[in-house]
Amino acid sequence: TVDNDLALKIYIKARATPKVVAAFAEKREFDKILIYSKQVGYTPDYLFLLQTILRTDPQGAVNFALMMSQMEGGCPIDYNTITDLFLQRNLIREATAFLLDVLKPNLPEHGFLQTKVLEINLVTFPNVADAILANGMFSHYDRPRIAQLCEKAGLYVRALQHYTELPDIKRVIVNTHAIEPQSLVEFFGTLSREWALECMKDLLLVNLRGNLQIIVQVAKEYCEQLGVDACIKIFEQFRSYEGLYFFLGSYLSSSEDPDIHFKYIEAAAKTGQIKEVERVTRESSFYDPEKTKNFLMEAKLPDARPLINVCDRFGFVPDLTHYLYTSNMLRYIEGYVQKVNPGNAPLVVGQLLDDECPEDFIKGLILSVRSLLPVEPLVAECEKRWNRLRLLSQFLEHLVSEGSQDVHVHNALGKIIIDSNNNPEHFLTTNPYYDSRVVGKYCEKRDPTLAVVAYRRGQCDDELINVTNKNSLFKLQARYVVERMDGDLWEKVLNPDNGYRRQLIDQVVSTALPESKSPEQVSASVKAFMTADLPHELIELLEKIVLQNSAFSGNFNLQNLLILTAIKADPSRVMDYVNRLDNFDGPAVGEMAVEAQLYEEAYAIFKKFNLNVQAVNVLLDNIHSIDRAVEFAFRVEEDAVWSQVAKAQLREGLVSDAIESFIRADDATQFLDVIHAAEDGNVYQDLVRYLLMVRQKTKEPKVDSELIYAYAKIDRLSDIEEFILMPNVANLQNVGDKLYDEELYEAAKIIYAFISNWAKLAVTLVKLKQFQSAVDAARKANSAKTWKEVCFACVDEEEFRLAQICGLNIIIQVDDLEEVSEYYQNRGCFNELISLMESGLGLERAHMGIFTELGVLYARYRPEKLMEHIKLFSTRLNIPKLIRACDEQQHWKELTYLYIQYDEFDNAATTIMNHSPEAWDHMQFKDVIAKVANVELYYKSVHFYLQEHPDLINDVLNVLALRVDHARVVDIMRKAGHLRLVKPYMVAVQSNNVSAVNEALNEIYVEEEDYDRLRESIDLHDNFDQIGLAQKVEKHELLEMRRVAAYIYKKAGRWKQSIALSKKDNLYKDAMETASQSGERELAEELLVYFIDQGKKECFASCLFVCYDLIRVDVALEHAWMHNMIDFAFPYLLQFIREYTGKVDELVKHKIESQNEVMAKEQEEKEVIAQQNMYAQLLPALPAPPMPGMGGGFAPPPMGGGLGMPPMPPFGMPMGSSY
Repeated sequence: TVDNDLALKIYIKARATPKVVAAFAEKREFDKILIYSKQVGYTPDYLFLLQTILRTDPQGAVNFALMMSQMEGGCPIDYNTITDLFLQRNLIREATAFLLDVLKPNLPEHGFLQTKVLEINLVTFPNVADAILANGMFSHYDRPRIAQLCEKAGLYVRALQHYTELPDIKRVIVNTHAIEPQSLVEFFGTLSREWALECMKDLLLVNLRGNLQIIVQVAKEYCEQLGVDACIKIFEQFRSYEGLYFFLGSYLSSSEDPDIHFKYIEAAAKTGQIKEVERVTRESSFYDPEKTKNFLMEAKLPDARPLINVCDRFGFVPDLTHYLYTSNMLRYIEGYVQKVNPGNAPLVVGQLLDDECPEDFIKGLILSVRSLLPVEPLVAECEKRWNRLRLLSQFLEHLVSEGSQDVHVHNALGKIIIDSNNNPEHFLTTNPYYDSRVVGKYCEKRDPTLAVVAYRRGQCDDELINVTNKNSLFKLQARYVVERMDGDLWEKVLNPDNGYRRQLIDQVVSTALPESKSPEQVSASVKAFMTADLPHELIELLEKIVLQNSAFSGNFNLQNLLILTAIKADPSRVMDYVNRLDNFDGPAVGEMAVEAQLYEEAYAIFKKFNLNVQAVNVLLDNIHSIDRAVEFAFRVEEDAVWSQVAKAQLREGLVSDAIESFIRADDATQFLDVIHAAEDGNVYQDLVRYLLMVRQKTKEPKVDSELIYAYAKIDRLSDIEEFILMPNVANLQNVGDKLYDEELYEAAKIIYAFISNWAKLAVTLVKLKQFQSAVDAARKANSAKTWKEVCFACVDEEEFRLAQICGLNIIIQVDDLEEVSEYYQNRGCFNELISLMESGLGLERAHMGIFTELGVLYARYRPEKLMEHIKLFSTRLNIPKLIRACDEQQHWKELTYLYIQYDEFDNAATTIMNHSPEAWDHMQFKDVIAKVANVELYYKSVHFYLQEHPDLINDVLNVLALRVDHARVVDIMRKAGHLRLVKPYMVAVQSNNVSAVNEALNEIYVEEEDYDRLRESIDLHDNFDQIGLAQKVEKHELLEMRRVAAYIYKKAGRWKQSIALSKKDNLYKDAMETASQSGERELAEELLVYFIDQGKKECFASCLFVCYDLIRVDVALEHAWMHNMIDFAFPYLLQFIREYTGKVDELVKHKIESQNEVMAKEQEEKEVIAQQNMYAQLLPALPAPPMPGMGGGFAPPPMGGGLGMPPMPPFGMPMGSSY
């Protein structure tokens, strides 16, 4: 038996890698082949393996190929080669499966393989190719090539999707028999508008009937993109009304285009879809009715319902009727009138009459509708056509017999009765249903009296007036107007513009009103005359009614009206009417007479009706006779009358008489007016009498208050004292204030003392010059305002002791302090004010304002005490206020001190510098300037000290050293020409290495020829214009200065210039050191030649030593030999030989050590190789060389370890593998 698993294990232990691979392949464990090869570092012949697997297991070959495609370094075999292997054995499905898997990334470089997989399937399995294309997984294949293959394979939809040229698309698209309609419709959505329309035309051209449904579906789906008009044109181009019908049917509900609706109706009619035509004409509101009507009439459809719909909806009923009648479609006429729209029956009847239709048919048509028929338009239609109303007699009588109350029915019946003269008056007066206006209008030309009967019955005012005016029936008009009792009608007929007004008025006065027995009719007529402003006619009428013993002689309203009319129209008759008539409204008529300025008549009316108050008012207010009023008052002796007389006397300024009248009237109501008038007239004696009377009737504060005031005005002070002790309701405070305002101080003092108003009492006492008492009262009041008033009064009277007592109570209030101070100062009382403030310092409630104000006063009036005051009370001062005072009074020293105390160091420094004669102190200024915030003040202080205290400028600059810009300070001093003055300051700040400072100091050192300090400055501080300084001092007369120039050139790297300067001044050592430091061989050798040329043998020897590293040996020996200076070059030569031999010895030693290291490494490698070769006899023999075409065959197995496989275990031990 064959045990493959055991053989595999043996192969693995024996490292027979090709055998292991073959065994795995035989077991179809292809994944293990790849894993094993990777572990042992073996590269098998994948092509041979794949071919081997293909022979036995095609699906396994697919899996193996896919595994290879997923290897880390990429697939070892080209995908195209693998595909060809499958295709050589006709394994189409396997090749397809492999390619679909490896081509999933859809990379551009796989375009050839994508084309290949589609080609082989389109040729062999078109359904598979269709599925691949449906998935859309490829996008880089040859689309034209695939399009052609799809077309050959019958996949027309895919061909359409791939073709990009219109002729190709048009060629393929006509194969609709093999294309699913929905797919074709979707394809149209990918085309441009122009191409889609071209393809639609081709489809219809090839097979109109077969492709119509598809084209309709395309048009429906893409009508917005293609355009409805374009789609319609295509259907019309091929005269396909069926297509047009189906297309527009889906679009109709969303369109409001009249043309589209009409085309749909047209298409439906031409395709025999009569029901649809009927529906659209009935439901749509967007088609053109005129155009549609004409089309339907021309189409002559067997069913007239669509035409009926159009004509009924859009008002073409006469045209419809004419068409149906001439087409002998009477059945449709009856149907329309009876079922569709009976309301349009009058139009139908009118058109039938125009078409001379037999009356029997028309009567039958009318009777068939009966009550559904609108009578008014039917009558109008019959009237228009030579008055054919008699045609309707039977119809109207039927309606009346059925109980119809329709006004139009009775109107028509009335017209027929009037025309037939069949007792029309009876009909007009008894029939309650007809329209009077319509029937009356009908009667006007036939019988105007019948028209008046009809209009009277219906109260048709305008029509009746017109017909009576036109036919001169004024008696009938007057009776109607009087009976009507309508104000608007009266206004109309009595209008001045009415040319018939006079005739009407004559008939009213002579006939209508005398016949009337109705008070309402008389009243309405009189009112109408009043409204029409016809007073003379009205008076004539009323005199006839009222004064001629008619039934209305004692009528209250008519008597009123007669007098009132006379008042307005004829005032001369009024007095006669007043005397003759008794039953009228006296108060009202009297008021009207007053308004009409008939004052004597009004007085007579009021007197006749015992209206005494109104009568006296007329005498007073209108006739303006106070004497007659007083006489009338004495005659009637009524309090109300006396009261009116008193008021009039008060208005006329007769105050005493008025007061007497008020006392007679016992009237206390007008006490306010009496008080004002008495005060204006200064009649306080009479006022006292009046107020005493008033007090008996009322308890008013105003009365008692004014009584006290009146006592004061007549100087009855004892009465005041007696009165205020009695019970009263006077407002004593207001009275006292009023007395005070009018300077009645004695009376005011009594009041204020009684009510304990100490504040006002104190002020009053001041006015009375009783200052001590005023101070006592102010103390009781304890009010700041009172204290101020008393204090200011004392100051004005120079009572300074009392003023100070008051002032001490005022200045403790911060808000009042400044007012007191200004009051004293405005009156020049400076010393007294200062004394007051100094006294205030010791008060318990002394505040900052007192200390500050005293400081301000010292600044103004006693400057010698200012500084002491500031220093003593600096913490209790309002420093800003005192600063302003010192600034105004120009106390600069004190101002500076205040600025410092207030931490205003900028202002302090500015003040010191601006007013230095008084304010400057060096120590103080140093403290201040160090604390300022404005940087500009630093430099301003430099200018200040430079001008006024140059000897101390360095001291100030040392203080500002950390704050100022040193360059700017140097610039200031340079411009001022006093740079040396600040040399100590510059030396102190040179450590900051500022360019301006360095250059300034260097300049000073050059001027002072202090070369040591100059060299030190150059060494320590390099921030300056080195070349400029060097150029400045290189021509200096002092050697050391020129040496400094060479030194500067050397520091700046300008070796040639430095060496040239040194050579010029015979400073050979400096020149040699410069050449050595330059590191330039050319400079060193040039210097060496210079020494030879100058014959400086010692310098030659020194130069060789100093520039030892730069000068070449051959050059040195050449120059020494040529110029006989070998002896001087010998030290250099010895040194060079010693150094050279030392280097050679070091190199020889290093080489020997390197050779020893190489030999030791080679020996170690040999030992390792020998160790490896100990197991060579255990390995199998080498395999045969690979056959041609095998891609290199199997690689030889690696040696044990180090080449991708682990070292072999001892013989007989199992491998550490899971295989």
